[in-house]
Amino acid sequence: MLGRIFTVGGYTLLSRLTGFARDIMLAAVLGAGPVADAFFVALRLPNHFRAIFAEGAFNAAFVPAYAHVHGERGEASAKLFADRIFTLLFASQLVLLVLALVFMPQAMSVLAPGFTEDAQQRRLAIELTRITFPYLLLITLVTLYGGILNVMQRFASAAAASIFLNISMMATLALAAFFPTPGHAAAWGVLISGFLQYFLLAGDLATHGGLPRFAPFKLDEDVRAFFRALGPATIGSMGTQVALFADTIIATFLPAGALSALYYADRLNQLPIGVIGIAMGTVLLPEMSRRLTSEDHDGALAAQRRAFDFTLLFSLPFVVAFLTVPDVIMRAMFARGAFTKGDAAAAGATLAAYAVGLIPFVLIRSAVATFYARKDTATPVKAALIGVAVNVALKIALVGPLAQVGLAFATAVGAWINLGLVIAFAVRAGYLKLDSTLTGSLVKFVAAAVVLGAALWLTARFSGIYLAGLSTLRDETTFMVLIVIGALVYAGSILLLFGKTWLSSLVRG
Repeated sequence: MLGRIFTVGGYTLLSRLTGFARDIMLAAVLGAGPVADAFFVALRLPNHFRAIFAEGAFNAAFVPAYAHVHGERGEASAKLFADRIFTLLFASQLVLLVLALVFMPQAMSVLAPGFTEDAQQRRLAIELTRITFPYLLLITLVTLYGGILNVMQRFASAAAASIFLNISMMATLALAAFFPTPGHAAAWGVLISGFLQYFLLAGDLATHGGLPRFAPFKLDEDVRAFFRALGPATIGSMGTQVALFADTIIATFLPAGALSALYYADRLNQLPIGVIGIAMGTVLLPEMSRRLTSEDHDGALAAQRRAFDFTLLFSLPFVVAFLTVPDVIMRAMFARGAFTKGDAAAAGATLAAYAVGLIPFVLIRSAVATFYARKDTATPVKAALIGVAVNVALKIALVGPLAQVGLAFATAVGAWINLGLVIAFAVRAGYLKLDSTLTGSLVKFVAAAVVLGAALWLTARFSGIYLAGLSTLRDETTFMVLIVIGALVYAGSILLLFGKTWLSSLVRG
């Protein structure tokens, strides 16, 4: 399991690093003005639908179902099941694409109503979204292929696919002078990357004989079981995306740059979520599904506990850094070209608000895996919808005094409520045990975080004094010093608090 986690996490890390290079180009070329806001709406809309229909609901329902069919009745039955789901998925996404392209002006009035006051920005957002929306069809098929490959214990191509999004967008941004606006260049990069990702996973799956084909649709027991799981999972994923839609809708009424601040803050916040949280959940779900199918309940519980430990170990440094030195991080990463230090300050405050909820963001995929592996997609929905209700209510209350920072903070609070309820439901059902070992580890992690936070705050303060004479690269140098000091302090704290035995047992599993 550890090797698979590092495979997914390693490729995801490479994706995030190339993503940062892409975002640096976006910040320098687009800045944080009206064109940037129009593009980010065009990027967010297909990504919201992707999270609902593809990575969220679909994966939660398909991976355990496919693993069950494959384990119980063999490869031929699993192949037929995948063919039928592929046929349905392709047809539904094609219909959605046609509707979106035809009714995009009406959809924009609902999803970005703040743009109605600027006719030019509204036209640009509609035009860019029509370019990016076909990406949804391609990435949904990529998700299906990735789910099949994950059950085959092949994780590399699915984890590496998103690298193509970054490379493709950087290539088109480099040629931005040949497009009507830089927003057009970025939008075409998104669409091109969809084709590249599709062919990567289709090629991998075809090589191993698992590429789905069109098949007559039949509502057999396996398909009915899939839909029984898909319905609640869709509601749960939709609830989360409603909260994110609310960010997009509300932020269009804020001054220019608010959407961009949300985007750049979320991009940094997504680094630990993707590299740690999603990677852990991606590997844990098929692992738990396989163990539960073979009645190894203790093994499934042990796998989940290890996932919690790994997630906290690697995500805490990000939480602490984002809370203590977000301004330094934002200036070092993006404050160049059209992206000013004022833009960096706004994005840094937004990042700190997101960081309040980073722990539940990274833990939630591992927490819900115990339900999804048992084909119970309904229980996590209850937690998700309650969290979303609180989230949206707080957004409305906080956007006035705090602007986009209030939107990010509301998202963080909703994430904590969601995770807390999921854990409570799991404990009540007997799927998770909150014993002294777990609580003792949590106390030690909190202590390590406090020590790291103090070290980063002091380092940033004294670096500002000693590096004041640098006329260039001051923020970048400070950032590198913070990384080195932070890594040494955190590693030392973990060794002192947990000991080598704990680390060795965590790695050996």
